[in-house]
Amino acid sequence: MRIGKNVGERRGSDSKKTTRRRQRMVSPVQRLYETCKDVFDNCGPGVVPFAEKIERLKAALDMMAETDVGLRPNMPYFKSTTYDKPPKITYLHLHECDKFSIGIFCLPPSAVIPLHDHPGMTVFSKLLFGEMHIKSYDWVDNLPAEPTPIANPLDKGLEDSTGLRLAKVKMNTEFRAPCKTSILYPADGGNMHCFTARTACAVLDVLGPPYCDPEGRHCQYYYDFPLANLSVPEEQKGDYAWLKEREKPEDLTVVGALYKGPKIVK
Repeated sequence: MRIGKNVGERRGSDSKKTTRRRQRMVSPVQRLYETCKDVFDNCGPGVVPFAEKIERLKAALDMMAETDVGLRPNMPYFKSTTYDKPPKITYLHLHECDKFSIGIFCLPPSAVIPLHDHPGMTVFSKLLFGEMHIKSYDWVDNLPAEPTPIANPLDKGLEDSTGLRLAKVKMNTEFRAPCKTSILYPADGGNMHCFTARTACAVLDVLGPPYCDPEGRHCQYYYDFPLANLSVPEEQKGDYAWLKEREKPEDLTVVGALYKGPKIVK
């Protein structure tokens, strides 16, 4: 009987419409969370997701804007309240588990996230709005050099030039939203980077896996110094620097705040 077939067709059509309607109702931040769950499901420290999964997460982040996470450039997070010290940075926590974390850094104009690393991590950074300068490095282990690169070590509070390690500049670029997502990897892509806000800006960060001190994934900060005594052509010396570990800068202030954007359903 065609009645049964017609009912089945109608039900199938209704089911497809319901599915499409639910997909439209899912917020961008919820889609981001679901994508991260899949991308990092079989990953761990030092394990990079498959290329097609990286592209899928990058595509999800590329489409996101500040309105998707409930932010506006005129919010208090993006204004400097003091002028005698560097502006404080606000971090909005969206999610963290042992596989990945999602958060947003809110930076007033001239705020700086100093040069730091991401041990064993794959990191996605999406500038949601504003202008920012990003400088990043990867380690170099195969170029001979004498470790005497600093004309005056005392300029940055160093007593000598020991403990220096050679790094190559991966990125030294100005970004203006809207722009593509930046990606760094455990061993390349600019694992050590520094953010400098040219204007008020917000950066949506995904880390897989997140920092974890008990597992040895702590955030290490660095000084960077110009080159000397390195056997590369003079015009290439700007592509390299010496890095030295340092304590967390005393003038760096990062405060947590409650995320008030669309909720993530876990």
